[in-house]
Amino acid sequence: LAPRAGTCYQQAKQVLHAAVPERLQGRERETGILRQFLREHVLGRRPGSLYVSGAPGTGKTACLSRVLLDCKDELAGSRTVVLNCMALGSPQSVFPALAQHLGLPVATGRERIRSLEKHLTAQGPMVFLVLDELDQLESKGQDVLYTLFEWPRLPSSRLVLVGLANALDLTDRSLARLRAHPAGSPQLLHFPPYTKEQLTRILQERLGQVAGDPVLDSAALQFCARKVSAVSGDARKALDVCRRAVEVVELEVRGQTLLKPLPGGES
Repeated sequence: LAPRAGTCYQQAKQVLHAAVPERLQGRERETGILRQFLREHVLGRRPGSLYVSGAPGTGKTACLSRVLLDCKDELAGSRTVVLNCMALGSPQSVFPALAQHLGLPVATGRERIRSLEKHLTAQGPMVFLVLDELDQLESKGQDVLYTLFEWPRLPSSRLVLVGLANALDLTDRSLARLRAHPAGSPQLLHFPPYTKEQLTRILQERLGQVAGDPVLDSAALQFCARKVSAVSGDARKALDVCRRAVEVVELEVRGQTLLKPLPGGES
């Protein structure tokens, strides 16, 4: 029975990784809003922008990734570009990175921004730009963020922009000028921290995929969910804590198996 135990712990650790699940527990409303925004703007050929905020581990990137996977066929007629701003060297680097994805020739300074604007207002398919970790683009005078969020408002623009950031007030703090034109200010979507109940359901659903007896009992999952929801409501943290707990149990079981082989080969 020992090898079987080994595989059940391996499986448990695998399902507790922060991958994008088929269905996101407790994020039905947010997923619906994202899908609606995408259909209305990208498929409806209406330029626009959406600012998604929420603390780390509240499901922003996971939800958007799920929606992009679900709508893959519908989006086939448009250009989708996903950039993680954390990977850029500086706020200004977003422009050459975008130009490269769109297959534009290399340019520098103002010329680079002008060629991007020309491209995004020319005839062609809608461009759906996702900027994850958008907080990284804050700069002196916020010129980078202003430029990006003003592009969907240019005449005959074909850009739909979604920015994801941890800060709830980035648009108030840094993009106050955009609010002067209510029609052009980004739509806002906030992801609140997960509650104890939502975290419990997430953990139960993940571990429910492992065959056999539960690896971690219900009381342990609820304890973990209660602690994490009190501090941060971060689902990644909850998955991480449970994964470590499984590793501890696995080591104990392995130790017992090695130390005390039972008569009859039973475990």
